[in-house]
Amino acid sequence: MTGVAPVCRLQWSLPSIGEIEREGMGVEVSTAVPPPGPDWDRFDEPRSASANNDPSVRQPDRSFRETVLLTIAGTLVPGAGLIAARRQLLGVVVLGLFLSMIVAIGIYAAVDRQALLALAVDPEVLRGIGVALVLVGLTWVGVIIATHLALRGRVSQAQRASGGLLVGILAFAVAAPMAVASIYSYEQASLVGTVFKSEDESKSATRPTLNVPSDPGAPAPQDPWADKPRLNILLLGGDADVNRVGTRTDTVILASINTATGNTTLFSLPRNTARMPFPKNSPLHRFYPNGFTNGDGNNPEYFLNAMYMNVPNSVPKDVLGETDHLGADALKLSVGAALGLEVDYYVLVNLQGFSRLIDALGGIRVNVNTYIPIGGNTDRQIPPDEQISPGPNKKLNGKEALWFARGRYRSDDYVRMDRQRCVVNAIIQQANPANVLARYEDIARAGKQIVQTDMPQEVLPMIVDLSLRVKNGNVRSIVFKPGSGNFSSGNPDFPDMRRRVKVALGETKEIKSGTDTPEPDPSATGTGTKKRSSPQTESDDVNASCGWQPDVAASARPFPGAKTVS
Repeated sequence: MTGVAPVCRLQWSLPSIGEIEREGMGVEVSTAVPPPGPDWDRFDEPRSASANNDPSVRQPDRSFRETVLLTIAGTLVPGAGLIAARRQLLGVVVLGLFLSMIVAIGIYAAVDRQALLALAVDPEVLRGIGVALVLVGLTWVGVIIATHLALRGRVSQAQRASGGLLVGILAFAVAAPMAVASIYSYEQASLVGTVFKSEDESKSATRPTLNVPSDPGAPAPQDPWADKPRLNILLLGGDADVNRVGTRTDTVILASINTATGNTTLFSLPRNTARMPFPKNSPLHRFYPNGFTNGDGNNPEYFLNAMYMNVPNSVPKDVLGETDHLGADALKLSVGAALGLEVDYYVLVNLQGFSRLIDALGGIRVNVNTYIPIGGNTDRQIPPDEQISPGPNKKLNGKEALWFARGRYRSDDYVRMDRQRCVVNAIIQQANPANVLARYEDIARAGKQIVQTDMPQEVLPMIVDLSLRVKNGNVRSIVFKPGSGNFSSGNPDFPDMRRRVKVALGETKEIKSGTDTPEPDPSATGTGTKKRSSPQTESDDVNASCGWQPDVAASARPFPGAKTVS
């Protein structure tokens, strides 16, 4: 083959040997470094402009740092990372779905909040949302994985491991909230379905008929409360227990809410109020023409707290028509007649489970102005074993809050009624959305066990909307007790009570929170110290009445032998 020119020349880089020349077949191997070209670029070097513009040239891989940043961006805004990875079609579809969902929810909340709230208290919708959240979470995790793989080029083993760890962290950050939200949806569905029955599934002889759209998809009225200026809800605290027969409602508070402003007045009635009336047009008036009494104002079986248990045992069960809880309907009619208001709904809380609800909320903060007994019995001369010491803005757990509301060793019902309104006000003020969401499972579980009501599911969106107004409104109260007006628990002056109620309802509009007299200065705020009511006012501001009273606390004396637990 002498004289034949070499058919090719190959250049090869061998890092550990010198230059080798092989002749005979016309092949020469050299260690000379080849000229640079796009196929020999390192994966972390930036692309040249010409390479980017030439589709026939393979694009070099982006830096690992850029891949990490784009993966994170693609997690926060699904689809953005895929677009950066030149998966335009898939990226645009994912991004479009994500943005459409966000915009739709935003518009829905802004334009028709009632409809959005209706979805949040519909058990069937909530279960569907729970399933949808799981599917959205899985899809989102899939988008994160696809985004990272589309962005990743040639990487080292360390970078591959780091990328996998990053994807795992991002996937958990997305999946965990979705899983929690799904659980909350199922818990909410269970709570609503257990505590609140639909109008078709429950019966009440006394609840009103509100203008609620029957079609969930129908637009809600601009103001669902436009035709109802006040909503009156009877709050009952029952003492049902395995060691007691029946339920006696030792706590009776009527909350009258101005539906336009959220201003609320609480009317507390002593548990031993006698001769409670019934409306003359009520069938119960025929059985109790002189009120709920046998003529003896001191007979405890005819006190207000015995009505829930004893009326159903004394009259025909259908005396008012179809109803699930005749005792509750009797209480609503009687309290309404006594105060001159029509009671719309009732909420009965089992006080034995009340402590669980407070614990589920994370406790409450109240001003404790004297020593509060935990246990003890005055009649049997049994002293309390424990006590709560005075202090401003003290945090009480469930057990302590229950005794703060119920404890009356060497005291009376009227003193604890004062404290009970402070507990109600504390729950209103401190049950904020963040607090509720953080402990939602516990709250829902406790609520299912201790709450009974005749509110139907259909009105829940309106009630939730109203609760937001109540939280920002003024709260005032009247505690009916001897020495307050002409009140006597054994022989109440009901006309005078109705007069005081009428005056008090107007005071919630005219008097600023934290004061007890009309205050024209809009910048005036309460000091949290108890103020005496002027002769012009019938009601007390709850924030002021429940404020810290250092002089009272300084004169308080502990119970001998009782252990201080808080």
